[in-house]
This record gives sequence, structure tokens and C-alpha cells, in this order.
Amino acid sequence: MPIDLRSLLVPVAAVAIGAPLTVAYAADQTVPGAGNATAAATAAGSPRVVQAERFLVAQAQRIRDRALRTQTLDILSSRVCIRHRIGRASAAAKDQVVQQLLDAGLVTADAAAAIPGGLRAGVFPPVLQETSTCPQLPQPFRSAPGSVFGGHHSYPGGLPIHEANNDRADVALAETYRQSYGAPSETGEPRDPRDPRLFIDEDVIIAAPIWHDWAKAIVFQWNADGSEFAELSFGGNGTSDDFGRPGDSRTPGHHILGLAEAMVRELPPELVITQASAHAAPTLGLEYRVVNWLRAAAIIADLDPEAAGYLVRDASGRLRLPPLRQLGEVDLLAAGQTNLLAEYTIHNLSDGDVIYSAPAVAQVQVLLTGIAPRFGYDAADTARYNNKFRNVVLSQLSAERLLVLYSAGGLDAVEGEVKALRRRGVL
Repeated sequence: MPIDLRSLLVPVAAVAIGAPLTVAYAADQTVPGAGNATAAATAAGSPRVVQAERFLVAQAQRIRDRALRTQTLDILSSRVCIRHRIGRASAAAKDQVVQQLLDAGLVTADAAAAIPGGLRAGVFPPVLQETSTCPQLPQPFRSAPGSVFGGHHSYPGGLPIHEANNDRADVALAETYRQSYGAPSETGEPRDPRDPRLFIDEDVIIAAPIWHDWAKAIVFQWNADGSEFAELSFGGNGTSDDFGRPGDSRTPGHHILGLAEAMVRELPPELVITQASAHAAPTLGLEYRVVNWLRAAAIIADLDPEAAGYLVRDASGRLRLPPLRQLGEVDLLAAGQTNLLAEYTIHNLSDGDVIYSAPAVAQVQVLLTGIAPRFGYDAADTARYNNKFRNVVLSQLSAERLLVLYSAGGLDAVEGEVKALRRRGVL
């Protein structure tokens, strides 16, 4: 059975036994996060975060297609324009989009309760220079976390660290496919792992992990106490999303906002559908999820997904994924199938780090609260603890590293890493 990664994107630390985690969401998510600047400073001081960001830029520079390379480098820049937000500054313009999503069954009215500021704030998190022709990120890409507070990579700089890991995994998985399924020799050993007939688009493999999570810099802003904004899940109604049959295609909002940005920039269907496959590959009966995410993104991007080539209709009138790269000898769509690109599944698998990184944060938070008094911090003093200790330690070291060290060396190994930060003057 396919793994539903969305179930791992919740703040699992909140249920860890004995975890004194306090999550204080913003009272108003219609204005930029009051803690964005503090998080930016924390991330800028982490060699681990800086290295991850530089790696992503270097990867983007490897993209051969000039247009895709230019666009990918642009979203990693500090002055990137958020294209899908141009002309959407007014409440009326935002409400029109929200109503379209409601009418299409791609969000439900009761979802508003989870977001301070309601559906409008969930679909359109606050950005800087919103009324200009170049709306800006509310925080640097570098300082964004990887998920909701208490979830995977939920610390300043968690986003570039998460993306760098996923990009490495995507490239490695593509190479694994070439090694496993390339033309074999008579002895059974791979003879030509770069078999030209076994085409896997390296540009798509490199770019998809960067594009997939990029919008987290918009969604996961920082509160003054070092916690994060809440995130709206949409892209379905949660009950009848499988072409009217029972199904749930709701997904965290960053996923859809990133797709909207890619669509506005007219990125090719191969890339956009691969990007959309991060949370569910369109296999084993899950094509409807990817279709619905593309539908929602197209509404936000204000374009026709069929005219743009992101979706097609089958003989029954259903929206389906387009038959990309088919030679035309067999009409798979007429037979109820779609032409699945290997890139879709490879990218989906590369996003699976959350299986370890989500519980890593949950467990390490327990360890950090236990040793915090030895360094002069009290988890009950939420703002000071989060901003000066928790977020700094995780940004510098990562939860994954600390949990691996704990598994081998116990609490002494974790405390030793934190002591090293103090000796360097980081804490």
C-alpha cells in the first residue's frame, strides 16, 4: 500500500510522551510573522543551513534547459518576485479565488477554523510589498522551516536542509533506476547504465525537489515566540475527491502554492506533474489526488490547466493527467490508463525522508527539554527557550544528526554537541 506522507506532516512532537511542547500559533496570520527576522538571523548563523542553500544553487546551475534553469535559480534568489501573487492584493481578488476553490470542492468552509485569519489567510499568507508588481517573500528562503512547528525540519533553515537532502535522494534514485533497469549484459551485469532508451530527465529530477517545497517560505512564517504559522490543507473536500467516489485529496497548502507558482511561470507539464507527485505518485489509484492538486493550483494561478497542457479530459469527460511522451501506437487514456513517467515515482520516493525526520524532531525535542536547564534555559519560558535554545540547536545541528548520535552514544553525546555550540559562542 502507498504511504500517505501527509500523515507524517503533523506536529508529532505534541504527542510524544512527556514532551512539554507548547505550540502558540499567531493570533493573526494576515500580517507577516513577528519572528521572521529572528529566524533569519538564526539561519544565517548556521554553517549547515548556508551549506544546504549553496548546494541547491549549485544543483540548479546544473539544469541544462536554460528556461528551467533560469526560473529555478530565480526562486532561490533573495529578491524573487512571487508571480502568483501579482494583482491579488485586494480582499475582493483573494475572496474570488477562495470562492472558486469552494465551488470546485477543493476546499471546505470548515477548514477556515484551523487558520487564524480564515481561508483567505490560508490560501494567501501575508507577503511583503503585496500591492507592487513584485511581491516579496516574507522571510528569506534560507530561514524557512521544513514543516509545521514540531514536525520535520521545523527550525530556521530546515527548508534548505530538507530540500538538499531530497535533491540528493532524487538524483541517487534516478541513477538507481538506470542501474537496475538499463540494458544488461549477457552476464546479467549492467552494461550501459546510461542506456539512451531508458530516458529519465535529469533536469526534472534536479528541479522538482526545489520547486515542491519552495512555498514553505511563504506559509511557515515565524511568530515572536519562535513557533510558526498554521498551514491550511486543501485540494479536496476530504470525502468524495476521487472523481465523486470516496477519497481524500487534501494536502498541505505549500504543495499547491508551489504548483501555482510553477504554472504562472509556464514550466513544462513534465516538471509540474512531477512536482505535484511529491505527496502522492499518481499510481495505485491515486491519480485523482494529483489531478485535484493541479486543479487547485490552476485556480490560484488563474489559468486553464487543459489549455496549458497540465490536464486533459478522457472519453468520459474526467480530468486526467496528459499522456506525455507517448508515441501514439496505443491510446492508454482510452483504456483507462495514463502514461506514467518514472520521474513521478522517483520524486515521490525522494520526499520520503519525513519518515525519519518527523519522529527525529519529536524525540529530540524531548531530549533538549531535558538538558536545557544545564544550559540556563527553561522550556516553560517559551519565547526564550524557542528563540535562544531549541531553534538555534536544531538549526546548527539538525534533529536527524542528534538522534543518530543519541542512538549510539546516549544523552551524553547530545549534550556534548550542545556544549560544543556553547564553546563556539553560538549559545
